[in-house]
Amino acid sequence: MNDRIEIDTLISARWIIPVEPADTIFNRHAIAVHQGMIRDILPLPEAKQRYQPQQTITLADHVLIPGLINLHTHAAMTLMRGLADDLPLMEWLHRHIWPTENQHVNAQFVLDGTQLACAEMIKGGITCFNDMYIFPQSSAEAAINAGMRAAIGMVVIDFPTAYASDADDYLAKGLELRDHYQNHPLLSFCFAPHAPYTVSDKTFNRILTYAEQLDAPIHTHLHETEDEIRMSLESTGIRPIERLRHLGLLGPNLIAVHMTHLTDYEIKLMHQHDCNIVHCPSSNMKLASGFSPVAALLNQDINVGLGTDGAASNNRLDMFEEMRLAALLAKITNRRADTLPAHQVLRMATLNGARSLGLESITGSLVSGKAADITAVNFSDLNLTPCYDPVSHLIYTAGREHVSHVWVNGKMLLDDGELTTLSPSELKYRATFWQERIANSEKQ
Repeated sequence: MNDRIEIDTLISARWIIPVEPADTIFNRHAIAVHQGMIRDILPLPEAKQRYQPQQTITLADHVLIPGLINLHTHAAMTLMRGLADDLPLMEWLHRHIWPTENQHVNAQFVLDGTQLACAEMIKGGITCFNDMYIFPQSSAEAAINAGMRAAIGMVVIDFPTAYASDADDYLAKGLELRDHYQNHPLLSFCFAPHAPYTVSDKTFNRILTYAEQLDAPIHTHLHETEDEIRMSLESTGIRPIERLRHLGLLGPNLIAVHMTHLTDYEIKLMHQHDCNIVHCPSSNMKLASGFSPVAALLNQDINVGLGTDGAASNNRLDMFEEMRLAALLAKITNRRADTLPAHQVLRMATLNGARSLGLESITGSLVSGKAADITAVNFSDLNLTPCYDPVSHLIYTAGREHVSHVWVNGKMLLDDGELTTLSPSELKYRATFWQERIANSEKQ
């Protein structure tokens, strides 16, 4: 008599790194997945005795990790990858990015650009992204089409764009979108005021009121450059973080992006108010913005996640690169080789990101009862041989090219390196269409 429990899928691997409990590695275990959820993680022989799967996937040379969480990006800007490189942030924005957006960005642009970004992220093991861009309804549609989990930013800026005319219009459209999709299993929503230098006190106050009512995160750029701080001192007499403190925005719902210029006092403020921080090492380096004091932040038990920023300022949506750079930068800036070890970096790229978004009960670690958001990395490549420590290998040796399989909510989005929900040929066609339009306008 067969008394095994029927499940949808059993995935076995050489190693499983669940992130919770911390510093744990399971050898030759399997993950039982049923109805999109992780039902069990147990040794493979026991899994075969206990479960009767409809599908069995054996990954003998692989490591399974929680799907990576890109905690800050502007996904549609993938269509502007490489448009204006090697320029300071303000020149990059004012002379190239914002004029291009004013001329070309519409709902179709954002749909096409975000789907292109989703393809890149899925192939790099990313299962969830926190987006900040205009026409967020197109970002939501793209994420749904791709089958990815996404936190959609309800963008607010105090100047008009093709998307909205003023702060009231941005907020109304964002809230309407949230109401429409609030029960979708793959989508959540954040308020996304662009930055202190583009959002007024009045608008920040309104956002705070809504965020408290809806218990929604507030996702904003903060202390990204020295110029930002200088402008704040000239216009308000205080630094941006102090301004947000006066407004009441510092708190557990705040997701502060970049944070490259901080005093000891400001780090203590972040700790006291239980704020969340996003470290974007590649973008910060490329734009010469500075180095976030990640080790000091983590030493204060501040929740720090990792993000790629947009492909226009990175130029990759590659969380493997961000993990490696985060670890190396922390070591050299602190002059200690034991700063930010591999397990901690992986946690930043997974569970810390989920916690920032309020999704830690759903995703961010491989635990029974959570969604089956899983990334498989193939360690059979000669360049990954030998392997003494799979976590160290993930951070310092492996790259996104070694990602083989990706699941979100138990649905396979990447099968042995091949996308299952998006068409590469169609994505390339649409990218070429926009490239030609933008390139022609740049020549004029």
